Amino acid sequence: MRKNFILFMGILFLGIFMMSCEGPIGPEGPAGKDGVDGKDGKDGKDAAVGCAECHNPTSAMAKASEYELSKHFYGEAAFEEAGNVTCAPCHASEGFKYVIQNNIPATFALNATTGKYSNNYVATASTSFGSIKCETCHSALHTTYGTKDYAFATTAPVPLTMWAGGKTVNLPADGGKSHLCVRCHQPRPFATSTSLSDGNVVDYAALASNPNGIYFDTEVGNKAPNKHLPSYRFHVHYGVVGAVYAGMGGVEFTGSESYANSFHTANASCQDCHTAPMTGRAGGHTFKVRNGEGALSSSTSWNFNGCNTTDCHGAVKISATNTTYWVNPRNDIKTLLNTLADKINAIGGGQNILHADTDGETNLWAGMTTGNFDGYLDIYDASANPEGYWRNPGNTSAANMAKPKFPSLTNAQVGALINFQFGLREYSLGIHNYKYVKALLTNTIAKL
Repeated sequence: MRKNFILFMGILFLGIFMMSCEGPIGPEGPAGKDGVDGKDGKDGKDAAVGCAECHNPTSAMAKASEYELSKHFYGEAAFEEAGNVTCAPCHASEGFKYVIQNNIPATFALNATTGKYSNNYVATASTSFGSIKCETCHSALHTTYGTKDYAFATTAPVPLTMWAGGKTVNLPADGGKSHLCVRCHQPRPFATSTSLSDGNVVDYAALASNPNGIYFDTEVGNKAPNKHLPSYRFHVHYGVVGAVYAGMGGVEFTGSESYANSFHTANASCQDCHTAPMTGRAGGHTFKVRNGEGALSSSTSWNFNGCNTTDCHGAVKISATNTTYWVNPRNDIKTLLNTLADKINAIGGGQNILHADTDGETNLWAGMTTGNFDGYLDIYDASANPEGYWRNPGNTSAANMAKPKFPSLTNAQVGALINFQFGLREYSLGIHNYKYVKALLTNTIAKL
């Protein structure tokens, strides 16, 4: 039975095969008339042409070569801070993209159970990695395969996390392009201790309105009512320039100088100067205005291509010898920084409290003050400052306890430390926003 079935299926298959080749009852008939040709469709775009809009010697390829000279490229922060959710929004590519794409707020949240505040502007454990690269800032890369791919990840105004989002940087020039830079080049929150206080951001207005109030009492030390202990890293981090450029960020003591902004704030963007045509190893996607690195010296050279356009200084040509726009303003700010440093160091009664470092590799601000101060305090820190002169109020090791107690600080003195860091670490000796920096330093000196 099974053999008969197989034989039957074989004959049936052969018949179908022959019908498909010859026709059901004989040889294949004559071919039918050809149909009408269809209308030709529009030629598609050559993918190679789209890629070439960017990938050519004068566009993306040139920018990539320039970028190799940028500290965004060769800095080690992305590796050092990998896994750190607090630092990742600025130091890690995936962390930056996470806070931008998810619109993470710059606020501090109160935990009703613990009564402690925490910063909301953080990445996640799964996004706290990645070195800064092209697509960090140009989030549309390889989507249209044209020049639109260069669109910035964000140009929205930037609520500052240093004030828990209470103040916002809004720089109008170039459609707000500066906001991409300010997202990271902004101060870190100066917050109280979570063990001695609630961990909320320090109220700068309260420091300014009550300058004689005691901020830190050395006799009380590491307990209440002290809310915040001085340490080697008693500072607002390094990204102060975004706030200074916008004319905010410091502890604004009242004084003889009114707080105002220079021409740059409303009329220039970060990109105007920091991506100007290359000269030496500065300009373009190096983001540098200065050629070379290390301590400032008489041999330091600059790229003024961004300054010398008709839109900015007109017929005036800015150079390192121009007294009106370069030499005199920078000398003014350097003098004010030196004066304020002397006032701050006087708190130590003959022993400096500001940390000094002459090495231009480890101190980015070497040469900017006579004392080569870096904005840190000369307080003992086992890893970062083991030779520190002053005792760390929060450390009980034998090496630390053998050192002199760090002096008490008033609100005005803490404000002075913050403002000194702002004036020093904005890095241009006032060129970013001369009027604001001059007022901040002048009024602080008078208050001390």
